[in-house]
Amino acid sequence: MNNVLTRPLALYIHWPFCVSKCPYCDFNSHVREAVDQAAWLDALLADLAYEALLTPDRTLGSIFFGGGTPSLMPPATVAALIDAATGHWIAAADIEITLEANPSSVEAARFADLAKAGVNRTSLGLQALDDETLRFLGRAHNVDEALAALTTAQANFGRVSFDLIYARPDQSIAQWETELTRALSFGTEHLSLYQLTIEPGTRFATLVQQGKLTPADADHAADLFDMTRELTNAAGLPGYETSNHARPGAESRHNLTYWRYDDYVGVGPGAHGRRGGLATTRHKKPENWMNAVTRNGHGLQSETPLSAGEQTTEALLMGLRLREGVDLARFGDQRPIDVNAVHRLARLGLVTLDGTRLTVTEQGTLLLDAILPEIIA
Repeated sequence: MNNVLTRPLALYIHWPFCVSKCPYCDFNSHVREAVDQAAWLDALLADLAYEALLTPDRTLGSIFFGGGTPSLMPPATVAALIDAATGHWIAAADIEITLEANPSSVEAARFADLAKAGVNRTSLGLQALDDETLRFLGRAHNVDEALAALTTAQANFGRVSFDLIYARPDQSIAQWETELTRALSFGTEHLSLYQLTIEPGTRFATLVQQGKLTPADADHAADLFDMTRELTNAAGLPGYETSNHARPGAESRHNLTYWRYDDYVGVGPGAHGRRGGLATTRHKKPENWMNAVTRNGHGLQSETPLSAGEQTTEALLMGLRLREGVDLARFGDQRPIDVNAVHRLARLGLVTLDGTRLTVTEQGTLLLDAILPEIIA
C-alpha cells in the first residue's frame, strides 16, 4: 500500500467497563466502583507503550476512547493516556481526541472535567428522539435526559456528534422526516445515521423469528435512505460515508483513518488494529487482557500478516463506503478490481471510474453489499 507510513496514525483505546451489566457489551461488564483504577491505568499505559515502540516517528492524528462506557473513566486516567500518547508519537497540531458517551445525566456531569483532560470531541449515543423507541431499543435514558446531555456536551466540547437509528419497525417516512428535522435543528457538526439491522443472536433476531417484530422492507428502507440524504444535504451536512454526515471539514478524522485504510493502533481489551500490513487483536475478556499485560508487557492475542491481496480487498471494502471513493493508484501494479464488472456497473449508474478513482454513486450506495463482491477481483 503506497505512502501509508506518511499518513497520520490513529489510536483507539478500549475501556471495557460499564456502570452496570450492559446487554450491548460483548463480555461481562463491571460496576465502575469495583475497578482498580490505578492498575488499569498502568496496564493501558504499558499496552500503549508497546505499540508505540513498533510505530516510531509517526504523527498521531486522532485518539478515540470507546468501548463500554468510556465517559465514566476518571478524567485523570483520560489525561494520563492522552499525555502518554502525545509523548510517544508526534501529535498533529489539530489532533482530534474523541470520547464516546451515553447521554445520561451521570456522564454529562463529567464532561467539563473530560474536556479539561484534553478531550475535544464527543460522540453521543442518543439513538432516537422519542421515549417509546428508546425503550424498544433497550436504552436507559429518555429524550429529556439525552437532550440535556447534548446541551452540556455542546457547552464543553468544540466538536459534537450524535447518532440515531432509523428504518425501525413501523416507522413511516413522515415520522423519520420529523425526527431527523428536529435532530438537524440542534446544530451539531456531525451526525451518524444508521439503519436498524437485525444481527443474528440478538433479542431483535429472536423477536423476528417469533413473528413479534417485522423489519422494514428493502424498498421502504431505500426511501428512508434517500430522504435522509436529501435532508442532510439541504442542512449542509452531506453524507461523506454511507451512514455519516458532516459539515465540510467536520468529518470524523479518526473514522476516516479506518475507511481510508491507514494504520491505526488499538489498545485495551478486545481492541483491533492495522499496522504495517499486520492485523492485531487483543485479548477480549478484561481479565485475560490484564493477565497478558502482566505476563508479556502487552495485551496482544495475535498478529496476523495480511497478504497484498487481503490488504487490497480490505481497503476497497472500507474505502468504497466513502463518497470520495478509492484511488486505485495506491495499489501500485496490482489489479484489485474486475474492470469488466466495473464498466458493467457504471453503465447501470452504480459506480464511476474517473481515471484511477473508483466511486460508488448515490444509487449504488444502497446496493453496496452486492456491488463489492462483483468488482473485487
